[in-house]
Amino acid sequence: MGILSHKRAAEDPLLGKPASFGIHRYLQGSANLFEENRLLKVAVAGMFGVTLVLGAVIYTTNQNARTVVVPFGASGDLYVSGSKPSEAYLVAMTRNIVALSGTWSAYSADRQFQELLGLVHPSAYGAMRDSLNGVLDELADNPTLSIATYIRGDQPVRWTPHEILVPVEKVRVIGGVIRKFRGILRIGYRIENGRFWLTRLSEEQFDAETR
Repeated sequence: MGILSHKRAAEDPLLGKPASFGIHRYLQGSANLFEENRLLKVAVAGMFGVTLVLGAVIYTTNQNARTVVVPFGASGDLYVSGSKPSEAYLVAMTRNIVALSGTWSAYSADRQFQELLGLVHPSAYGAMRDSLNGVLDELADNPTLSIATYIRGDQPVRWTPHEILVPVEKVRVIGGVIRKFRGILRIGYRIENGRFWLTRLSEEQFDAETR
């Protein structure tokens, strides 16, 4: 019997102890578990915070990344930094768009318009294609028609984050008859992933003929 009692005492540490001792051990164990859970929550929150900070840093770095674009034969500071193009880049794109859309003949229009459509954003592609096809239909009826468009030097070109307003002079020749007009070419654009997209192309205030 003595050996059995000693064995039970070794197996059960609460045997022979007052009831308050067991309650004290239970409360102490619960407190330790609560402290471990609290530390675990703090660690998880800390890791989440670090992840957010790293994500913000990576996003900012990508937004500020500079994409350098130097077409063949071009010079100047041509680049796109995040979603902001340099002024030289906008100047180059403006001249290219004015040339492709505003100076053509029956022999060159189709090729130029196809090149221009390569700059058009998918959301505006259908409308732009239909508009250019309308010009091609007019050329089919009037094969002697040709257009030359020049950026005016006496008026400033204005840029916003989404539009370019270009003062131009247009010379229209058909059947040997020359007519000149002045107005504004409005170029809508957006920058996505370092790429320039054309979103709108419209002529405004071309009702005044110059002689």
